[in-house]
Amino acid sequence: MTDDQPPRILVSDRQGEPLDHHSLVDLARTTLEAEGEARSELSVSFVTVEEMADLHRTYLAEEGPTDVLSFPLDETGEDGVRVLGDVVIAPAVAAANRPDDPSSELRLLLVHGILHLLGHDHEDEADRAEMWAKQERYAGVRVS
Repeated sequence: MTDDQPPRILVSDRQGEPLDHHSLVDLARTTLEAEGEARSELSVSFVTVEEMADLHRTYLAEEGPTDVLSFPLDETGEDGVRVLGDVVIAPAVAAANRPDDPSSELRLLLVHGILHLLGHDHEDEADRAEMWAKQERYAGVRVS
């Protein structure tokens, strides 16, 4: 990867709902570039409710599905590219969160997951305000 190439976004879709992968990949690239991570690689997986529930139980010891999980890797590849990790999203849970506009919820969750991989969190009020502002700016979706 040269400096003028965009971030690499690897997509795995293991669920049955139709998604606009192209626009989601564009959003991920735009978010990474805006965060100064042009020389990076990201994996995004879209999974079933059942797979998400299994991941949630296995990695967070919490029952039931969640909408998004982030699994940081943060390694540097042989080509100098920062391998950020994985964002896993359950589109069916996203649709339940925002039934009037599930595609907006997917955009918001994707950005949310990416920001977590980049070290942002929402544990206290100041950090939450900063993360929510970035989510809204990049995703174009207001956090409810």
